Parts: sequence; C-alpha cells; structure tokens
Amino acid sequence: MFILGLTGSIGMGKSVTAGFFREAGVPVHDSDAVVHQLYAGEAVAPVEAAFPGVTVAGKIDREKLAAMLVGDPAAIKRLEAIVHPLVRAVSQRFVEEQAARGARVIVLDIPLLFETGGEKKVDAVVVVSAPPDVQRARVLKRPGMTAEKLDALLARQMSDAEKRARAHFVVDSSRSFDSARAQVHAILRAVAALPGRRIG
Repeated sequence: MFILGLTGSIGMGKSVTAGFFREAGVPVHDSDAVVHQLYAGEAVAPVEAAFPGVTVAGKIDREKLAAMLVGDPAAIKRLEAIVHPLVRAVSQRFVEEQAARGARVIVLDIPLLFETGGEKKVDAVVVVSAPPDVQRARVLKRPGMTAEKLDALLARQMSDAEKRARAHFVVDSSRSFDSARAQVHAILRAVAALPGRRIG
C-alpha cells in the first residue's frame, strides 16, 4: 500500500485537493476532522485538565481554547502533547483498516505534516501551494479572520517555500479546479507503479 501525505499551509486549497483524491476513489484520512471528534470525546477530559474552563456543553470550545494559546508557545506545546498522540492512534487504525481492505493508495491529510515529523510515516508528500497574495485573499475572506491572526498562524507553520522544497509532488491550486484535479490524477498515475510500505 502506498501512503501519500497531503499538506499545505492555511488557505492553500488542501481541503479541495483532498476532495479530488476522494473523488478519484482514494481513501483519505482527515486529521482536522479527527481533532474535531476528539474535542467532543476522548480529548475533553485531558484538555480541560490542562486548560480549565474551555469545555462548553461537554465539548472543547475551540475559540476559548485558542484564546488561551495566543502568544504562548509553551501552552501550544502542552496542547500538542495531549492531542497529537490521540490523532496518531486514530490515523494508525485507519492505515491498518485500509491495508486490510486491500487499498492500493491512501492519503493522510495532515496540516502540520512536516512540523510533527509525519513525513517519516508516509511514502511520498504532496504539498498544495498557491502564491502568497492568493493565499492571503482566500484566508482573509473567512469569518473572524484578521491579518494579525493570519500572520500568527503562518508564524507557527513551516514556510510554503520550505514545504515545496521538501515535497515529492506539488499541486498548484491557484488555477482552476480542473487544473488541480488533473494534477491529482497525474500524481496517482505516478505512484501507481511504485512500491509502498508493508503494513502489519
């Protein structure tokens, strides 16, 4: 089974690109969606213990949590130490289930792939990219987003240039959906004959 790691900075079009992989019949594991599930389940108790007052109606309130993390790298590290192992466990189950089903190619969609060392767990990395002006325009359209918030987010992520330099494949999302879709299909053709990793 060949494991593709999919990543890209905020506003680069990673979610849309993940959708094109799904459309092509490739199983996709969405780490962000897993975090949302954990914040309504398994992660609630340990996160509330570390950051008292962030739980509302039995779920982690992401805005309250984010407010506690602003400008506090140590707090971010504390949160990551709780959440990342839980996400990795869910991801590992996904990989094993897909291997058992005989999947030929799967995608692990991980926003902080390089930042968390996730590239070691995949066979190739796909980085979704767009020019900085396109990225900023996309992100600043989001509700509640400001230039200051965007700059703070980007400061915590590896630069797009470095991600592209470390990628095996780059999807340029600045053109049309059809262009991005065609790039996804080209990647799938390229990895079709490559040996993946043995699971189990």
